[in-house]
Amino acid sequence: MARFLLGINYWPRTSAMSMWERFDERELDADFALVASLGFECVRFFMLWQHFQPQPDRTSATALAQLERVMEALARRGLAAMPTFFTGHMSGVNWLPSWTLDAQRGCGRFRTLTENGFSDLGIGDFYTGTLLQAQRDHVRTVGARLRGHPSLYAWDLGNEFSNLRAPASVQESDRWSSVLTADLIETSGTGATAGTHGEDLSQDRNIRPSSMCAPLCFPTMHGYSVYSDFARTKDDPQVVPFLCELTRSFSGRPVLFSEFGSPTCPPTKVEAASYACLTETEMCPYALHVLDGLHAGGALGAFWWCFADYDLALKDRPPFDCAPHELTFGIVRSDGSLKPVAATLSGFAGERRQVKRPAAGALLAVESAYYADLPRSPTEAYQRYTTARERTSPW
Repeated sequence: MARFLLGINYWPRTSAMSMWERFDERELDADFALVASLGFECVRFFMLWQHFQPQPDRTSATALAQLERVMEALARRGLAAMPTFFTGHMSGVNWLPSWTLDAQRGCGRFRTLTENGFSDLGIGDFYTGTLLQAQRDHVRTVGARLRGHPSLYAWDLGNEFSNLRAPASVQESDRWSSVLTADLIETSGTGATAGTHGEDLSQDRNIRPSSMCAPLCFPTMHGYSVYSDFARTKDDPQVVPFLCELTRSFSGRPVLFSEFGSPTCPPTKVEAASYACLTETEMCPYALHVLDGLHAGGALGAFWWCFADYDLALKDRPPFDCAPHELTFGIVRSDGSLKPVAATLSGFAGERRQVKRPAAGALLAVESAYYADLPRSPTEAYQRYTTARERTSPW
């Protein structure tokens, strides 16, 4: 059996999504040294699309060189890497190259930020046609550049990509994952996953884990108790294992849970948060209980969101200007000191648990019936899940 993989999502504390523009290799190296010292084994990081592919037919030579330096920094610390393409959606903003925009489509729920500033437009058809061809050209270029790299664990095709635009059909999302994965295997020798998230299970976005995840090396899922309508409390520790089990039921394969965590509440009641959050004290048992639940359910591993609270000098810049909670998800405070949850996660890493074979039994839900019964099905499936575990769960 493989070891349960503990990883972390990464943007630098001082620059956040400006990482590539303000590239600081010394900061990266220091951060990766800390990540490794805490016992994490893998870092998921994000290739900002507008920086890496400034034109549909061109991948930036500067970005490729920076990518190699990130990979070398990870290798020096013995860390595996999960580079994420087409970012894309991140922390409440859609960061897009201007050439991807559709003049007939508004930006919708999330703001669009291009290399030229904010735009009222949204992305074109992400899953077919010329945009898909541009993505294929890009992954083939990047894949060839990192072929055989010892730190490359898996590629990620996108971070919560359905927040950019939902595919028009199930067949479109299936083909999108299939052709990009095949391109990466051919050019880099390494397979891919794709960053699906809780809303892909609570809404019908024409994504079906049974087929979209079939070509992937493993399915991934993102989920947060504080954002889930069916959660019983803000720190409900069974929400994340439930989303993982639901994805496994639909895909028929073990799942890597590549994002879980919570914003941190302000330290004093005087600064009461306007958003759902956990205190630093609440965060520790929450993290451990979620990890225990994921491990018991046969997950391949889990990645905390995210490495650091961001420097408060960034608070008036997007995405934090409209989403202040995004400043505080880290295991490292904005001043560089460690939060207690860092020790909790490090202690779990030290146990070096092996992936468990999930217990045999009926599937949590049947995919076709589940999607046909939206929006009721997540709540009903969660009630079944928690009821079945009431006798054994210590929570």
